[in-house]
Amino acid sequence: MRIADLGTPALILDRAVLARNCAAMAARMAGHGVRLRPHLKTAKSAEVAKLATAGQFGGITVSTLAEARYFAARGFRDITYAVGIVPAKLGEVAALERNGARLTLIADSAEAVAGAAERAGGLDSVFRLLIEVDTGGLRGGVLPESGELLDLGRAIEAAAGLALEGVLTHAGQSYDCRSVAEIRAVAEAERAGAALAARRLREAGLPCPVVSAGSTPTAVYAESLEGVTELRPGVYVFFDLDQVGIGACVIEDIAVSVLASVIGHNRRAGRVLIDAGALALSKDVSAGAFMSHVGYGLVCPAETTRPIDGLYVAEVHQEHGLIAAAEGAPPYDTLPIGSKVRILPNHACITAAAHGVYHVVDGGPEAIARWERANGW
Repeated sequence: MRIADLGTPALILDRAVLARNCAAMAARMAGHGVRLRPHLKTAKSAEVAKLATAGQFGGITVSTLAEARYFAARGFRDITYAVGIVPAKLGEVAALERNGARLTLIADSAEAVAGAAERAGGLDSVFRLLIEVDTGGLRGGVLPESGELLDLGRAIEAAAGLALEGVLTHAGQSYDCRSVAEIRAVAEAERAGAALAARRLREAGLPCPVVSAGSTPTAVYAESLEGVTELRPGVYVFFDLDQVGIGACVIEDIAVSVLASVIGHNRRAGRVLIDAGALALSKDVSAGAFMSHVGYGLVCPAETTRPIDGLYVAEVHQEHGLIAAAEGAPPYDTLPIGSKVRILPNHACITAAAHGVYHVVDGGPEAIARWERANGW
């Protein structure tokens, strides 16, 4: 089926671009001598995971237990669940492990460790834990130089139902950078903080085989990963306009787009209406921090992902998107009612989350496959 014949809105994934992105990141990590454990919260797809883990050790990262169930059932068994766990969810973790999965969890508080230890006893399980370390992201984690780090390490090691695997950090602040130099500085802070935490645990006689870091911008621009054993970038498989703005990629690296139909012309307002609104595109406007006239996404012809000069989605309602021109009126004649366009997203993770399947192309106008996604929690 041709792209232009698909129902809209539809999520389009270019396999050729995806494969190129995966190969580039694999080569980058090989150059640094670290393992690649891709974060699949972006893609939530076994088919994407096959490409992202090709030639790697096979480990993946997830953000939901729904993802863990989905990937484990499809043969991806070495899984880091990179969201703080609560005791009520540990029964499902134990069930996944009884079925052959190997899950590693994270914790950053004495309460979380104590809760995991108590549940481990009741479930007759041993849970592997990484201590989450804050290297500047200010989301979760203990400071690498803190006494709390060692207290948590000792508590995990002393608990019969827990095993200390190491440390984990995420440089989420890299998404706020405005230059390559800033990203490199954040990458070094991420590396140095994780390595410091690992060294302090080892000096205290505690095990720390895993030193896990990663975000897509820092994975792209890190100059050194000394002391790190694995990286967990995620959005690099698809990239998006936000990553273009940060400087982590170029527009040609964006692998996902949303196909939409033109449903109306509002010449009074100077807008072209499409049937992809907030639910199909998301309300993320992050790329606007870096680029003007990007709105909720850039507009491309249906057959390509080359933006039409000056056209962007200026407004969204639940099921309506409104295309505007940076200068003058939109080209109504070349966008007649019933024609189709593709929208490049600001944030691929959130845009893709609204869709149940990928319509896969391979560098051309034909949809060659449908790939499922593991949505929900």
